Order: sequence, then C-alpha cells, then structure tokens
Amino acid sequence: MAVILLAVGAAGCLGAGFVFQQRAAQRAPLADFLSLRLLLDLMRMPQWLLGIALMVTGMVLGALALTHGEISLVEPLTATNLLFALAVSRRLGGQRLGWHGWSGAALLALGVTAFIVAGQPSGGGPHAGALRHWTVVGVVVGLAVLLVGVAKRSRPTVEAAVLALAAGLLYGLQDALTRTSGQLAAEHGVAVLAAHWQPYAIAGIGITALVLVQSAFEMAPLRSSLPALTAAQPLAGIACGVGFLGDRVRMDAGALAWEAAGLAAIVAGVVLLGRHPALPSACAEERVRRAAGVERAGV
Repeated sequence: MAVILLAVGAAGCLGAGFVFQQRAAQRAPLADFLSLRLLLDLMRMPQWLLGIALMVTGMVLGALALTHGEISLVEPLTATNLLFALAVSRRLGGQRLGWHGWSGAALLALGVTAFIVAGQPSGGGPHAGALRHWTVVGVVVGLAVLLVGVAKRSRPTVEAAVLALAAGLLYGLQDALTRTSGQLAAEHGVAVLAAHWQPYAIAGIGITALVLVQSAFEMAPLRSSLPALTAAQPLAGIACGVGFLGDRVRMDAGALAWEAAGLAAIVAGVVLLGRHPALPSACAEERVRRAAGVERAGV
C-alpha cells in the first residue's frame, strides 16, 4: 500500500508540474528549441520553476516507490499523472470534464487495474546478464534518438508528440536505473553510488529528456505532447523491468491477454484525456508563425 500511495503521489506532482511547465514553455523563444539555452531562459519564469519543483517532488516520490516496489507495478500507476494534469488544467480553465474526459479516466483506471491484477507484478527474479542489459538499454536509447531525428522533419504538432514520445522512453529507462541505484544504496549505502555508472547516466538521461520535453511543450499545446509522454514512459519502464531488472509478470495465455488489454486501455485512456479541451491549447499556428519569423530573422 505504501508503494501505491507513493506512486500515486508522484503522479499527482508530475501531472501538475507538467501543466505549469508547458504554460511557461509556450512563451519561450523558439530560437532556443532543442538547446540547453531553453532551460536557461525558462529558469527566469516563476511558473516554470514551480512546475520543476513539483516534477522533482514527483520524481523523488517515484524513486521511493521504485526502491520498495517493482517497476512493473509503479509505472502503470504513475501513468495516472494525466488525470492530475487534467484536474489542474480544468481548475485553471474552468472546463467541465464531460463524457470525453470521464471515458478517458475510466479507460486509464481500468487499464491500470487490469494490468496489475492480471500480471501480478513481483520482483525477486534474477537480473539479466550484461549482454541482455545493454541490449535493452541500447534499444530504448536508439529508439529515442531515431524519434528525435523524425521529429525534426515533422510539422509542429507532430514534432511535439514525437519529441515527447522520445522523452517518455528516456524517462522509463531513467526509472529503471533509479530503481537499480536505490537498491544499491539500500544494500551498500549511499556512498557506494559514486563508484557506479547508474547515477551519472540518470543525470544525463534526465537532462536530455527535460530538454526534449520542454521543446515539445514550447512547440505545441499540451494535448499534442503529454499523451505521448505519459504512454511511452510506463511501456519503456515495464520493458526495462522485465528485460533486465528481474521483474516478473504472469506469462500464461489468459494473463498475457489481460495484460495486453490493460496496456492498450491505458494508452487509449491517455489519448482520450490528452485530447480533452481542458488541457492547455495555445494556438499551434501562432507557434508556426513565430518559427517562421525566427527563420526569416536568421536569413
């Protein structure tokens, strides 16, 4: 129960943090797109700092949940951050939830429940060998790099979704490495982390994913990016958990069918909620005009 409460608390902080970050990022200069300068500009905005503080709090709660629970249990629960993002946006904008929102919320909740009940995630399995471990890490990172390349050749709303998808994959990998670091610290003390590569990888992945997310938030409305981010993170996290962390889920035919249905319902619910009118919807066309202005200025 403590793990569930920590994961849901993390989801609440993350969802609220994403809303405030996007509301600030849409006012950032497009010349800083996909650059560390974007973070420096955003640091001057109190609303963005509030969003980052909430996100960091969510990450800390998520790290605590991952230290004491399986990633295959924690990740589906943190996917509910979109519910909290919708609630905050609804509060700020006064938009009713309506059948669209309730349908998405129901699908997301039922999907999480179905996956957890059918899969019965548990730990204790043997960690994978080095080859399998690095293969899974390489596939996740490679997909993220590929998606960034695709995003650069896409129109703004698609670009935002693809960048958020890449960031979600990296955040899922970051969660897996966070769990590994937490286990090392619990077994051998915090000081031992300095001699292992995982904390440094977590920092590098986190900064890279943050730049991708803020660039996605800057380019298009939240509804264009947050669904992809929210859907990709648990899928990547579960893949890493089962792939190299020793997480186990039931693998008989009936369980696999329900697990697949649960994951599909999570994605469908995320997409429905992501399209809800309550989510911030800054005009994408305005972003395109600004981008065109930046290009002309650079010519």
